[in-house]
Amino acid sequence: MPAFESRVVAAGPAYEENRAFMLDAIAEMHGLQKRARDASAASGPRFVKRGQLLPRERLTLALDEGAPWLELCSLAGYLRDVSNPAKTVPGCSSIAGIGYVSGVRCMVVVDDAGIAAGSAQPMGGDKMLRLEAIAIKNRLPFIHLVESAGANLLGYKVEDFVIGGGLFANLARLSAAGIPVIALTHGSSTAGGAYMTGLADYVIMVRDRAKAFLAGPPLLKAATGEVATDEELGGAVMHATVSGLAEYLAEDDVDGVRILRELVGNLGWTQGNELPEGPAPALDPEELLGLFPRDHKKPVDMREVIARLVDGSEMMEYKPLYGPQTVCVQAKLFGMQIGIITNNGPLDPAGANKATQFIHACCQNGSPLIYLHNTTGYIVGTESERAGMIKIGAKMIQAVANATVPQLTVMCGASYGAGNYGMCGRGFTPDFAFSWPTARTAVMGAEQAALTMAIVMEDGAKARGLPVDVEGIETMKQKIIQTFESQMSAFYTSGAVLDDGVIDPRDTRNVLGMALSVCLSGRARQVRPLTFGVGRM
Repeated sequence: MPAFESRVVAAGPAYEENRAFMLDAIAEMHGLQKRARDASAASGPRFVKRGQLLPRERLTLALDEGAPWLELCSLAGYLRDVSNPAKTVPGCSSIAGIGYVSGVRCMVVVDDAGIAAGSAQPMGGDKMLRLEAIAIKNRLPFIHLVESAGANLLGYKVEDFVIGGGLFANLARLSAAGIPVIALTHGSSTAGGAYMTGLADYVIMVRDRAKAFLAGPPLLKAATGEVATDEELGGAVMHATVSGLAEYLAEDDVDGVRILRELVGNLGWTQGNELPEGPAPALDPEELLGLFPRDHKKPVDMREVIARLVDGSEMMEYKPLYGPQTVCVQAKLFGMQIGIITNNGPLDPAGANKATQFIHACCQNGSPLIYLHNTTGYIVGTESERAGMIKIGAKMIQAVANATVPQLTVMCGASYGAGNYGMCGRGFTPDFAFSWPTARTAVMGAEQAALTMAIVMEDGAKARGLPVDVEGIETMKQKIIQTFESQMSAFYTSGAVLDDGVIDPRDTRNVLGMALSVCLSGRARQVRPLTFGVGRM
C-alpha cells in the first residue's frame, strides 16, 4: 500500500496554536484523573493503620509488571453534580480497565475505598454495567477487588436501585457464558453489594478485614433487634469455615493478591492474549497534537490523522474520487487488517453511499471497522433531500447497526446530529468508544440550535399576529447556547459514560491496538457455557 505524503507544516503558527490548545485539554484531563488519585491517597494513613494496602497498590500488585493496562471510564461521574463541579471526583469510586494478570487478559475492577469508603456514586452503576458488557462481549475473565460501603442512602434514588439489579444479572450471565468471575474481598461487601462477592465463581476473603452480609449490624438491629458483631455476622473466617461462601482465606491484602494471581494462572486462559505487532507509523504521532483547531468549523484532513496511526503510514483509499468528503481507507494496525471511516466534511449522499458499500465489503472480508468522528452530520438542503439523503443515510445507519465485524469509535473532532449515529456513536454499541479531550458531541452546534429556535419563535409570533419579542428571543438564544455548550465537551460526555474514556491523541494507536486485539481474541476464544453458571453450594 502507498505511504501517505503529509502536508502538515509542524513549525507553522497555526500548528503551534492547535498544539497549545490540545495540550491544555490534555492537562485538564490529567488534572481530573489526578483529582481521583489524590482523593484516594489522602486516606493512606487509615489504610496503613488497619494493615491494608490502598486500592491502587492492590491493583499494581495484581497486574503483571510492565504489561499493557487500558484504563476505562476514568472520568465517569464527572460533572454529575453540576452545583459544584470543582469538587466533583471522577471515577465513581472505582478503578477499572483491561490488563494482564498472570499472563491472562482480564477485566479488572477495584473498589476505591479511599474515596467515600467505596460507596456507590452517581453513574457508578452505569460504569459497572458498561464494564460487565465489555467483559461478556469479549469473553474476558472478570476480577473484582471488593471493598465498598454499598449504596449511599443519603443520595438514594429508586431508579438506581431497580436498574442496579442489572449489575448482578450480568455477573450471573458471565458465569453462565463460561467466563470466570473472581472476587477478592478486602473489606465490606454489604447488602446488595454482598452479591458482588456471592455471585463470583471463586471468592477470596481477607482474614479480620473482609465482611459480607445482607444486613450489617446496624440494619440487623433496626430490623430484628438482634445484636451481632461484624465477624459473627459475616467475617471472612465464618464464611470460609461455616457458610462456605469463601473458597480461599487470605492472611492480608498481599496474600489475597498472591492467591488471586495463582488462581488466574490456573484457569487455562493464557492462549490468545498476545498483542500483535506491526511497523510503527512513518509519520510522528506526536504531530497529532497540532492537527485540530479550537474552531471545529475549520477543516481538518483526517488522512493526516490516519497516517499517524496505521502501520508504516500506509493506506489504500477506497473510491477517493467519489464522495470525497467521506474518507474510507484500508490499512493495517499492528499487523491487523482494518477499515477506517472518517469525515472531511458533512456526510453527503455520495459519501454515505460509499461508506455503506465499504462497510459491506469489510464485513465480507472480515476487516474490523474504526470510525474517526469529525463531522457536522448529514448534509441538509433542497439538493441533498432531492438526492435521497434520508434514505441513503438510513442505509448507512442500517449497515453500521448490523455490521458483523468489531467496530471501534474515536471522537476526534465534532460529532453532531445523525452523523454521530452514522459513525457508530455510543447508541450503536461499538465494541469500544474513546474521545480526544477536544472532541465535541451534540445534536447540532450551539449557535445553530439557538438560531433554529429563534426562527421558530419569530415565525410562531408572526403566524399568530403578535409582535416579535426580540429581547425574549435573545435571552432564549443565550440560554440554549449555554445549555448546549455545557454538555458538548468530551469531559461531560465521558462523565455520563457515553464513551469508554478520554485519551491523549498520541496514545490512540496503542489504545486501538489493545482494544482491537481484545475484540478479535474474544471472538476467537472457545468457552464452555453452562445453563445457570457456577452455583455456590
